Amino acid sequence: MAGTDKTKAAVQGGPAVILVDPQLGENIGMVARAMLNCGLGDLRLVRPRDGWPSRQAEAAASGADAVLERARVFYTLGDAIADLDRLYAATARTRDMTKLMVTPRQAAAELRAAGGKAGLLFGPERSGLTSDDVALADAVIQVPLNPAFSSLNLAQAVLLIGYEWHQAADETPARVLSMGPNRPATKAELLNFFERLEATLEDTGFLRPPERRPAMVRNLRSLFTRADLTEQEVRSLHGVVSALIGKKRPKS
Repeated sequence: MAGTDKTKAAVQGGPAVILVDPQLGENIGMVARAMLNCGLGDLRLVRPRDGWPSRQAEAAASGADAVLERARVFYTLGDAIADLDRLYAATARTRDMTKLMVTPRQAAAELRAAGGKAGLLFGPERSGLTSDDVALADAVIQVPLNPAFSSLNLAQAVLLIGYEWHQAADETPARVLSMGPNRPATKAELLNFFERLEATLEDTGFLRPPERRPAMVRNLRSLFTRADLTEQEVRSLHGVVSALIGKKRPKS
């Protein structure tokens, strides 16, 4: 599958994901896939409608077998959350009770800071969590989406909240240049190209009048330096210069 690299160790841990009365094996499998995407490994199922284990879940998990193999089944929500210190319930519906409401990002930050064993609670696909389920949670997670259409399927909700959990401790640079198989050009290679380009432009009369030549050269060098050229790209530019020189040669 795209995005799968079995040479790297899978990140797993974090809060438990508890699915109450999940209806379809396919949805459980997609939840497992979303969990493994975000480094979550503890899947707990409360009364899965179609039984467990599930071939449909295995097919939909797209390789997230490690999560499914460790999944545990419980008959009551109380049993599923008994060992947890904190519980956050994901629901889009308002409730007739006093509950702290947080965004996924805030929930992730709080869980990271608190430590201990925590859980993320999700209801069945059609109806969501009951008020009795939500009453057991320390806080409610509500996703700030389009107020007129904030409906998410089960796997989407798990992925969105799981992503915020993973992102809260992720140190990936916000911006990085991918070189692929090519290395960055050295300063010597760049200077060699600059000198050849400038000599060619001098011959064609581009760098005129003389008093403007220094500024024009600086601008060209600055332009190519900002491009973060690779060694292959510098060689390609040499080829462009060679082709342009060749076109100006008179035909014999």
